[in-house]
Amino acid sequence: MLRLPPFVYLMPKTLKQAVQWKRDAGPEAMYVAGGTDLYPNMKRRHQEPKVVISLAGVRALRRKPAERRNGGTAEGGLTLGSGLTLTEVASDRRIRRRYPVVARGAELISTPLLRNMGTLGGNLCLDTRCTYYNQTYEWRKAIDFCMKKDGAICWVAPASPRCWAVQSSDLAPLMVALDARFQLIGPDGERTVPAPEFYHNDGMAYLAKQADEVLTLVELPAPDGWDATYHKLRRRGTFDFPVLGVAAWVCWAGGTVADARIVLGGVASWPQPVPDAADALRGSRLETEAIEAAATAAFRPSKPMDNTDFGLAWRKEMTRVHVRRALEELRDRRPR
Repeated sequence: MLRLPPFVYLMPKTLKQAVQWKRDAGPEAMYVAGGTDLYPNMKRRHQEPKVVISLAGVRALRRKPAERRNGGTAEGGLTLGSGLTLTEVASDRRIRRRYPVVARGAELISTPLLRNMGTLGGNLCLDTRCTYYNQTYEWRKAIDFCMKKDGAICWVAPASPRCWAVQSSDLAPLMVALDARFQLIGPDGERTVPAPEFYHNDGMAYLAKQADEVLTLVELPAPDGWDATYHKLRRRGTFDFPVLGVAAWVCWAGGTVADARIVLGGVASWPQPVPDAADALRGSRLETEAIEAAATAAFRPSKPMDNTDFGLAWRKEMTRVHVRRALEELRDRRPR
């Protein structure tokens, strides 16, 4: 049985208190929300904080979906508290009606039990994963550890100077495709970061969020003429992390694609945008030729590594397949 190491558990009631306690505790402290990512990592000694600061009691993070306002005027988007559970995101009536793709993305994560615990912010800040990293301490010690924790070599690409652990969040590629915005608060105050700028293509330094900052709010753009979908590939129909995620977003002008975004998850250390695939769709009506061109454009830069489930060549080919399926779904909902 894997056991948690000893640690001090703190439960602040306000964001101000949480940030202050984190500053007082220093680098040996970590925040925790639902704990579905941090606690298993602590059991495997990936993270070993001496102080764990729970955000579960901070009511400000539990903000229900609310109309986003600017100077008292509604902008049409929604603002979600990062402490909402994945179950709440998946089942909220307003989200399901106005942003069904967000509800669907949350619904595809793990199992009902873990969705009841895991949070929106936790999934967006999910630690990167790798076959050589997500193992017990003794297993990792037997291979002399890895670059991401305690070692000096990335066993996926031993000659590489960087870590290739994979981004495995389901909601992250979706938020990048939607061009959502994240509000952070820390010792230096508040700041807002667009989702595409929140993630870095590095398995270790994968977030723009600083360790002493809290992700507080997620701002969704107004559903103004756009449609989006998310497709997920995994071995089992539930529980498993994605070995490929495809977020597809199109903005319609009548029945023509005025703008588009394709973002891949599970094949790199960040949610990987594919601009060439988007270029292939602009000005089209999602005809078969345009969809095939976009699927091929997404296939080219998709470079899954040997650090998750299934074979590399098959996973790469599935990029083409799932981009095609996602775009066909959007075509079937094209405005007439």
